[in-house]
Amino acid sequence: MVLLQVVVVLGAILIGARLGGVGLGVMGGLGLALLTFVFGLNPTSPPIDVMLMIVAVITAAATMQAAGGMEWLVRMAEMLLRKNPSRITFMAPLVTYLFTLFAGTGHTAYSVLPVIAEVSREAGIRPERPMSIAVIASQQAITASPISAATVALLGLLAAQNPEISLFDILKVCVPATLVGVMAGALAVFRKGRELNDDPTYKERLDRGEIEPVAPHTQKPALPASARTSVRIFLAAALAIVLVGSVPALRPLVPDLKDPTALVPLGMPYSIEMIMLSASALMLLLCRVKAEDVVKGSVFPAGMAAVIAIFGIAWMGDTFIAAHIDSLKGAVEGLVRTQPWVFAIALFVMSILLYSQAATIRALAPLGIALGIPAPFMIAMFPAVNGYFFIPNYPTVVAAINFDRTGTTGIGRYLLNHSFMLPGLVATVVTISTGFLLATLLF
Repeated sequence: MVLLQVVVVLGAILIGARLGGVGLGVMGGLGLALLTFVFGLNPTSPPIDVMLMIVAVITAAATMQAAGGMEWLVRMAEMLLRKNPSRITFMAPLVTYLFTLFAGTGHTAYSVLPVIAEVSREAGIRPERPMSIAVIASQQAITASPISAATVALLGLLAAQNPEISLFDILKVCVPATLVGVMAGALAVFRKGRELNDDPTYKERLDRGEIEPVAPHTQKPALPASARTSVRIFLAAALAIVLVGSVPALRPLVPDLKDPTALVPLGMPYSIEMIMLSASALMLLLCRVKAEDVVKGSVFPAGMAAVIAIFGIAWMGDTFIAAHIDSLKGAVEGLVRTQPWVFAIALFVMSILLYSQAATIRALAPLGIALGIPAPFMIAMFPAVNGYFFIPNYPTVVAAINFDRTGTTGIGRYLLNHSFMLPGLVATVVTISTGFLLATLLF
């Protein structure tokens, strides 16, 4: 019976990943229904707090996009890259990293990837180099962003087990660790492949007229002042979340749900939701954004798809793990206790299947906590959830391949020998290794 339940869980994950978008979430719901109605498992509570936090953050980011703030950030990034074209292999991943860090979603890379492709071509640099590591950096930064769905999910799980764990504890390990990993990945591809002018694919496309000669850069029309205002409001909200998450004394005292006579700081889920919804309200009022435009951009639909994915997959995963936690603990507890890095492999593999850092954390982190893995080591292994570059069909990976008109960024003959494998593996291994070192030194 347990093996049949495993087949249901894995089948829902694999089919949902193939469907993409909301398909992952609804297949998780179908799997949960089978576990409950057919196998008699008792469903756990759905991850309501995590979903509502993500909704609040995505609403704020989408409002900023509607106000022109995302376009303003893209233009600033383009200006920076054009001033340093020879260093684009190192500058490009820093740009996509910062975009994700402050926006909380890697989908912001879509707006920067065309700029990276064209600037590198203009500089005579093989676009595959900056394009590949820029995509990896946009994924790594999710586990360093204070407002990403994955970070919020991990904080909620760790804080529930150990109230002393704060948002700053995650950031002080993951921010430097992911930055070191990203720079290691950039170094790994710095000389990868032939130089652009010697690449046969690029020369063939030029000869066939598929690529026009490099055109002079044209000046774009000015953006309204509201674009900068929306960015300031969004960044201020992100900073406020970091502060209230790191310093509990900044949060108001409210009655404890378990003991109404005791007062405790307001929970981080409520704090994040209030701050981000307030930021959205301020942008609507001060930047004169039409409310209906908020849901029309690219950020809002992508974020809502993530919410539905977490709803179905995490709920199904929680239910299965809760039903078999004793058996799972007995099978791997000894190994994980002596060699906790083994759990990082499980996170990496699951992220390949789920295509979502937040869903991966919600599905596996409760098992890691139940196995007794210390919180600092859970934080160190957190970036292992960035494994969905492994199979090159994630949207940002596909977008990078399409935006590189020179043909240097692509998928190899054997599927897995693609442009993103080397920087992705190097960045992940170095990040986790650095994370373990920092966790040992800082806790």
